[in-house]
Amino acid sequence: MVDDLEVAAGDATAQAELVRRGDVTPAELVEAAARRIEALDPAVGALVHTRFEQALREAHGELPDGPFRGVPMVLKDAVQHSAGDPYQHGTRFLRDRTWVSPADSELTRRYRAAGFVIVGRSKVPELTSATTTEPLAHGPARNPWNLDHSTGGSSGGSAAAVAAGMVPVGHANDMGGSIRIPASCCGLVGLKPTRDRMSLAPAGQYWGPLTHEHVVCHSVRDTAAILDATAGPVPGDLHTAPPPARAWAAEVGAPVAPLRVGLLTGQPDGEPFHPDCAAAAQAAGRLLEELGHAVEPVSADGLAGDGAGRWAFHLVTAVGIAQAVAGWERLLGEPVTDLEPMNATLVEHGRAVSGIELLAAIDDLAAWSRRITAAYAGYDVLLSPTIPIPPIRLGVADPTQPVQVQGPLHAQIASLVLPYDVTGQPAISLPLATGADGLPIGVQLAARHGREDVLIALASALEQAAPWSARRSPVATSAL
Repeated sequence: MVDDLEVAAGDATAQAELVRRGDVTPAELVEAAARRIEALDPAVGALVHTRFEQALREAHGELPDGPFRGVPMVLKDAVQHSAGDPYQHGTRFLRDRTWVSPADSELTRRYRAAGFVIVGRSKVPELTSATTTEPLAHGPARNPWNLDHSTGGSSGGSAAAVAAGMVPVGHANDMGGSIRIPASCCGLVGLKPTRDRMSLAPAGQYWGPLTHEHVVCHSVRDTAAILDATAGPVPGDLHTAPPPARAWAAEVGAPVAPLRVGLLTGQPDGEPFHPDCAAAAQAAGRLLEELGHAVEPVSADGLAGDGAGRWAFHLVTAVGIAQAVAGWERLLGEPVTDLEPMNATLVEHGRAVSGIELLAAIDDLAAWSRRITAAYAGYDVLLSPTIPIPPIRLGVADPTQPVQVQGPLHAQIASLVLPYDVTGQPAISLPLATGADGLPIGVQLAARHGREDVLIALASALEQAAPWSARRSPVATSAL
């Protein structure tokens, strides 16, 4: 039998190499992941569905000869579907009706074509609307670095599964920071690609222009290679991102010409960062200077939306959530009930928005996007903490609270990540620091539109200069 701890310590690239060399079989990797999930997930709460029998059949069968042949992963239980598996989106309504997806989404198909074996679906906050993953439908996902703390959201289940060493890769999506926030909280690499880098087929837009898809993982080489394997449009997509000049994996370890880096000095509302978060960003800035880049302090005022921009984001997200609920009502022929208070309010708001108001809100988001990019046009990269405070304790953002109570906390947590969902710029969270309480502190880099190559090369240089590969959560290093 394979050494589960040894396998779990490797990233997806390392596990795929074990398969290529014949040291392990895909089935042995899947079995090891299943053992760790069964042993660890009762305490962590990362998954809402496991599919071990199907995964083993796939692993024993004719897997595609992709770059990650046989490597287990989890699929976030939001936006992307996997044929034959329940889809719940964090809701009690769908949980109680056990609705099953009839077909794979395009991105799921691409994961399978790359050789990944999906072993389960990961937990999300209800309707992916929160920056912490504590749905009433399933209970909280717990941070493997400290089980009393949040994983972040909305890709918190995927981040927990990866940080606990259950799988090396978790699918994630990002509408207001939902890849980068959990990556920061759980000590992982989380790249939000350029808008429209991934196709949302067969669906249309989700939350208007705000949705971005990718993964959380342990290494820059994984995030680059998975991007190579999954990015790109399908014929008929309304929008596409500019193609890269070469494979993103080629940027890993590539030399980086001197860049002009803007180091944000505070939150967009003028409040200071938590001292641990400020120290993490400043240390990253000093490291970049040692690597030959010009780093200078810059105000975060340019990220701050005016009243119209912030209200536009609220309207677009409220309409997106209301649209998702309406879709289920049409499909199942009954009203969606038993929503958490914040989402019930957002659905009510979204249903009241007219088409004219929605298009005006999208125009206001475009205006906000142009203000942000103009404010920082002189910089190649912006540097900041990923979130301005350390991971919160579970229960602080209790989902039974109304939106008026939860909203300000979610807005603060997302204040440094949400603007790049508006602009569509690529941004990455890197696990470069640890707070005084032992919890991870992520550092965010954001580049110009379409320049994932710059982020990957720069992140790779930081990974070499300040390696994090040996750092694993207490849960991940526990023997079964």
